[in-house]
Amino acid sequence: MAHHCALITGATSGIGASFADVLPQATGLLLTGRDEARLATMKEQFSVNGRKVVTVAADLATVEGRECVISAAESAGVDLLINNAGLGCYGAFASNAPETERAMVEVNVVTLVVLTRALLPGMIARAKETGQNAGVIVVSSIAGFQALPYLGTYAATKAFDLLFAEALASELADSPVDVLALCPGATRTNFFNRAGLAKSAMPYMIDSDTVARRGLAALGKRTIEVTDPIRRIIGAPALVVRALKRAVTAMVLRRMGRNR
Repeated sequence: MAHHCALITGATSGIGASFADVLPQATGLLLTGRDEARLATMKEQFSVNGRKVVTVAADLATVEGRECVISAAESAGVDLLINNAGLGCYGAFASNAPETERAMVEVNVVTLVVLTRALLPGMIARAKETGQNAGVIVVSSIAGFQALPYLGTYAATKAFDLLFAEALASELADSPVDVLALCPGATRTNFFNRAGLAKSAMPYMIDSDTVARRGLAALGKRTIEVTDPIRRIIGAPALVVRALKRAVTAMVLRRMGRNR
């Protein structure tokens, strides 16, 4: 069954726009980004056959922007939260502008936590009422699996995203909410231009629609979906071990909480 309404952050380009493209017609859309003109175009594009599409122009690096999106999401009854908005910047940490470093943390980390915490209780309650699972997709990155000099803050925020999604998935294992950490590899988007990286330096890239489709297909089936074809093969055993460690840790910590 299709979800009732999906909130997509960073919806105006790249993987976010691809999620809007590939979600089923039966799923309403709440699209947010900073480009008002692009949001208006997308609303016209997707508002067909009675489909409800709401757009919110907001800067998620700000408290005000996040509050606007949360209010719209609560009104829309969102049951699929796609935390896709993200910023990256290539360069030595000490040379990058302080406001750029801060914005990466605000969008990639703080926004993820604030939006998910605000919307999750309502999503759980509605899922229990309807009997249909809700979903949370956290768009991390293969950059989250290792430290990356000259992309230090970006990689660190993506590691946070990955660990947050894994922990949340374990906490919600017995609830009607599916959680996925989506970890794209090099993808054909404008990210590289905005981050100051040359696409030509990437040995191979995949289409953003493919990333979005794999994310939707993996939701409810596993906790981590890696789209990079080489890392999918090489890293498969490590993901199995990671899942086992996560399960054991969740069991131990859950018992400790009960015994307090």
